[in-house]
Amino acid sequence: MDKRVANADVAIEHVSDGATILVGGFGMCGVPEHLLRALRKRGTKNLTLVSNNAGTDNFGIGWLLESKQVKKMIASYVGENKRFERLALSGEIEVELNPQGTLAERIRAGGAGIPAFFTPTGYGTLAAEGKETREFHGRNYVMVPWLRGDFSFIKAWKGDRWGNLIFRKTARNFNAPMATAGKYVIAEVEELVELGQLQPDHVHTPGIFVDAIFQGDSYERPIEKKTVRQR
Repeated sequence: MDKRVANADVAIEHVSDGATILVGGFGMCGVPEHLLRALRKRGTKNLTLVSNNAGTDNFGIGWLLESKQVKKMIASYVGENKRFERLALSGEIEVELNPQGTLAERIRAGGAGIPAFFTPTGYGTLAAEGKETREFHGRNYVMVPWLRGDFSFIKAWKGDRWGNLIFRKTARNFNAPMATAGKYVIAEVEELVELGQLQPDHVHTPGIFVDAIFQGDSYERPIEKKTVRQR
């Protein structure tokens, strides 16, 4: 039951070329930065990454785009990364864009064992071409498949050696559902606590979903956009 590993380098030892990885985070919030740095250092390539967005030019998934380790990006928003834009327009990376709610539900369905579901979003557009459609209660829907990954990279606030996790505020974002939809789930936490220190009612992700956990240090916590109110 002790799922602790020494560090990110040890945690990603089984990640091989061509893997599909679910990467938690939203913008710069809740990004598993130690795992992404370790992956860049290791040089694992031809990766398919599933994330709400592609990070920024100099943080998160942006590091892997810079080193051209990503073959395909499945995301809902990519507007803050100029490097990603250049790679997509030049055909150097394959892109699959999803409406944000559809992406979230595809991941949730993957974690729940639901292979596909129907959504009205995208019906009648290019996104529905080649997909099954049906009418329910007078409205048209398009069927979309679940999303699962070979690995999930998760960032949490606190965790214990059994893998129980607590996320901090909005950093919970995509981390929680992605922890259920990966075959092998790696969690990095800001604080690794002793058993019994996490109140059961406060646990967001039970340890049954987590395969490896380690405590990171020196988190950057960058701010994506700084705004100052006019006085």
